[in-house]
Amino acid sequence: MKTLFILNGQPYGTEHSYNGLRLAGALSKKEGEIIKIFLMGDAASCAKRGQKVPQGYYSVEVMLKNIGRQNAEIGVCGTCMDARGITEAELAEGAKRSTLDELTLWTQWAEKVITF
Repeated sequence: MKTLFILNGQPYGTEHSYNGLRLAGALSKKEGEIIKIFLMGDAASCAKRGQKVPQGYYSVEVMLKNIGRQNAEIGVCGTCMDARGITEAELAEGAKRSTLDELTLWTQWAEKVITF
């Protein structure tokens, strides 16, 4: 199954992106599943490299890295990155700068689109 996750929520404060990443991570471990994640709006901050969180607290950067290691593609809206002052060099491992055009192609590719 080909599934696209579109995340819009901030990495911390609410649990929207966290829960989206939890589901994407669980699904990425299942045989035959192909996952793509697109981060836009405040979710672009999820892909910021070097996040430091209190011990025992979840790190969305680590979650993204682990999902990426399962061969998931992770795109970050370039316009949203620019608005938040995030450069390509600051992106977490496995994440790449992306565009609305690529999101459009990913949406056409997907059999399921899940938004958080």
